[in-house]
Amino acid sequence: MGKIKITQVRSSIKRPQNQKRTLEALGLKKIGQVVEHDSTPNILGMVKVVEHLVNVQQS
Repeated sequence: MGKIKITQVRSSIKRPQNQKRTLEALGLKKIGQVVEHDSTPNILGMVKVVEHLVNVQQS
C-alpha cells in the first residue's frame, strides 16, 4: 500500500454538498493545500468523487 499526495486545485464554491464534505473529509480546506494519505480503497473512492477539484500524485 503506497502513499498519495492530494492537492486541491479548484474551489468548492457552488459544488454539491457531498463534494464539499468529501474535500473536508480528505483534510482539504484551501486551494493549493496538500495532504498525504495511504492509497486505500476508501481514500481512492473519495478522490474519485472530487477528481475534477484535485490533483493526485503517487509518492
